[in-house]
Amino acid sequence: MKKNWFAWKRGQTSLTHQRWFQLLLAILLIIGIFFHFFNLDKKLYWHDEAYTSMRAAGYTRTELDRDLFPDGLLSVEDLQKAQKIKPGSTFKDTINSLVIEDPQHPPLYFLMARFWMQSFGSSLAASRTLPVLISLLSLPLIYLLSLELFSSKLAAILATIFLALSPCDILFAQTARQYSLLTLTVIASSLALLKALKISNWKSWSLYTVACTVGFYTHPFFILTLIGHAIFLVGVWLFDKLAIKKILSFGLAIAATAILYSPWIFVLTTNYQRALNTTDWARLRVELSYLIKLWTLSFTSLFVDLDFGFDNIQTYAIRFPFILLIFFSTYAVCRQTKRSTWLFIITAIFVPFLLLALPDLISGGKRSAVTRYLLPSFPGVQLAVSYLMARLLIKGKPFWRIIFAAIMSVTIYSCMLNALADTSWSKDLSFHNWEIARAINASSSPLLISDRGDDWTNLGDLLSLGYILDSDVRLALFSYPTNPEKVREILAENKSEVFVFRPSTKLFSAIEKAGGKLETVSVQGRLLKLIPI
Repeated sequence: MKKNWFAWKRGQTSLTHQRWFQLLLAILLIIGIFFHFFNLDKKLYWHDEAYTSMRAAGYTRTELDRDLFPDGLLSVEDLQKAQKIKPGSTFKDTINSLVIEDPQHPPLYFLMARFWMQSFGSSLAASRTLPVLISLLSLPLIYLLSLELFSSKLAAILATIFLALSPCDILFAQTARQYSLLTLTVIASSLALLKALKISNWKSWSLYTVACTVGFYTHPFFILTLIGHAIFLVGVWLFDKLAIKKILSFGLAIAATAILYSPWIFVLTTNYQRALNTTDWARLRVELSYLIKLWTLSFTSLFVDLDFGFDNIQTYAIRFPFILLIFFSTYAVCRQTKRSTWLFIITAIFVPFLLLALPDLISGGKRSAVTRYLLPSFPGVQLAVSYLMARLLIKGKPFWRIIFAAIMSVTIYSCMLNALADTSWSKDLSFHNWEIARAINASSSPLLISDRGDDWTNLGDLLSLGYILDSDVRLALFSYPTNPEKVREILAENKSEVFVFRPSTKLFSAIEKAGGKLETVSVQGRLLKLIPI
């Protein structure tokens, strides 16, 4: 074992000191950073991002439902106003918007977004620069975390590159939501925990407490990482006889975190039903095959993001080698590293995943099929793969260098396709909004009709469309329940080409009775066109 360790150290030192290899790694890192910033203002600003701006600006949905569904005509500019700081509002209004209507989302990122809006404006580029900058902070931290785990400079550099070039992480870094901040807190808290276990004093455990507190104020799913940390410590205590004093210090850190987070715990408990109602969609029962497909797509999207269609075998065939890469990387970590290291990696990957997947398998749901919910598991995967690739590269065999080059080529190609696309799978229910906007903008004098929809989700998509519709597009937005007379009045006065976006059942009926037949224009029936009779 000692001989192997010295060979490993000599091999990685030799490789990392070769100038051509240093240059290659530097170029890969620069490419990853470049993709983070590329085309920030050209990507679709989707439903959830629009809600980020709305909450950060100090609006509530109730206010916008009243102002933007007036049973009358609006302009695209009226939609855009709802994405800018509400006149006379303060940071308190941002918090109240979440407390009243969206308590499952802690306020930290939204407060940061509001400060950013006040400082740099509310343009797409400005709104997305904040999460991109946050994501870049994760790069030095994952380097330090990998170094702490593996004592390998090469593995640490590779982990940094895998994170910087991850197609999945770049997509979420370019999203005006708290996802890049969640990744940052997962990595930062893990590093702080390992440091606290090595040098157990009040400063190190205080740093861990701060990291955990920031994590909880970022996203409630940070608890998945915390549970993983707890199971890791139990495992080290059982097998490596971890000092009970360190277990108690961990307990005190968690208790302090709970106290610091207690104001939002109170918000969650007093608004529990509201939080439950807004996440009902995640508890819908789906087929096992659907879950397996999404698990495959989610974990492999860290390295490859080539999409030939959800049900196309090519989509999964090209990802199969990366499933093997993840499997053998995890196996290598378990076989070749000390127990505390592989326990950390295993708990980091599988505890967050299983805490979501098992309820889906037992009682039904699709929480584990949502890629952004799996973010706490992803750094562990990247760390494992970086370890394996470092071990293989130091052998100096051309075959492993070709494999590494192939991985990087596919990854960069995936990033390039995503960078040039105006939408992506991460845009979720707003995926087709660009197609919808193009159809409307192609008309010489369009009128877009809509309401809140049967599932009351139209507001976010309409705000999203407000960024990409031409300024001459007029909108007729109706309140709920639909007033048929108002619909008839608008249509009677209109001489434009009429489009209808995701109408509720009642609005659909009122339009057909007042104006003629509705025909589908875009996929999934999200956009309809009125054909007068």
